[in-house]
This record gives sequence, structure tokens and C-alpha cells, in this order.
Amino acid sequence: MRKALALVSLLFFATTAFAATPGTLKPESAAPDFTLTGHDGKPYKLSQFKDKTVVLEWFNKDCPYVRKFYDSKTMQALQKEQTGKGVVWLAIISSAAGKEGALDAAAAAKLMTDWGMGATAILFDNDGKVGKTYGAKTTPHMYVINKNGQLAYMGAIDDRPSASQKTLAGATNYVTAALQAMEKGEKIKNASTTPYGCSVKY
Repeated sequence: MRKALALVSLLFFATTAFAATPGTLKPESAAPDFTLTGHDGKPYKLSQFKDKTVVLEWFNKDCPYVRKFYDSKTMQALQKEQTGKGVVWLAIISSAAGKEGALDAAAAAKLMTDWGMGATAILFDNDGKVGKTYGAKTTPHMYVINKNGQLAYMGAIDDRPSASQKTLAGATNYVTAALQAMEKGEKIKNASTTPYGCSVKY
């Protein structure tokens, strides 16, 4: 009997581990739930935003690819436009303590103000569990979750894999395109793309 229970337990944990294996997520997959602390000290649980569109942005303030969008104010403009429509925008830091891009709550709150960010919150994923569950590889790495809790888009923010602001002109912003298609009830043309940027500093 004990052997049977041990076998059932082993199978359960093996199945659970497989379900969370990085890289298995794809468009239309259920977005894995998580709870992370925000820059304001509040807990943010993904499932609390049921029936809302959510954008996840993997963030590293020191990454030149991230700075491309923030120094040009492109990211802030998109954040403010979308949160103004009721979209929840969560910037996630998965940098481990002491590594590039790691911030504490006070520094993140100051950054929100100094950079004029329009994100709903900056969240701290210090142990990297959420980033690894989602398979986040770069900063930025973008995910759009629809009102049904499914991944609608995952990948790069645009089609110009460069850290130069000059490449913003004429670029196709995949996140903007996905959000516009969802708003119109249309099919997203590019639901999955290859992300680019700095590696996440797990």
C-alpha cells in the first residue's frame, strides 16, 4: 500500500514539474498564475485580474535594449495608452540580488517617477521562478494575456532587434498590434515571435 502511495505521489510531482517546464508555453496556453510583491509593497496575483487584459514586460533598467524604448519614451507612451483603456501592465524584474537590473522597492518606486512609467506596477521575481515558468529569456520579453487568462501573444516587442532608437521609425510593434487586434476581436497575425534583448539575469 505504501509503495502504491509513493508511486502515486511520484507521478503527481513529475506531472506537476512537467506542467511548469519552461518553454512549454505557447499562444492559447493558460497563463500560469503567480503572486509577486510590487514596488508599492502590495501583493499582485495574476488571477486577481480575471476578465482584464494583462501585459507582462520583463524589465532591466540597465539593459540598452530596454533603454531604447524608455529613453525614447516609447514604452511609457504605450503603457499609459493601454492602462488608460483598462489594461493591466506589470513590469517584472527577475534579476537576482546583486546582478544587473536588480532593484529594491524604494529604488523601483523612484524609477517609476523618474522615468514617468505608466505601468501598473513593477514586480519583484528575485528567485526567478516566475520568469523561468514563463520561459522569459530577454529584457524586454513581452507577454499579452487575454481576458480568458490565456496567452495571446509572447515574444519580442517589435521587429527591429537592435538597441538603437533609430530603428523605432517604421518598426512593427508586436505588442501594439496584438492589443489592437484583441480590441477589435480580430485574430493576432503574429502571436509568437523570437524575443531579443539582454539575457535575463537569473
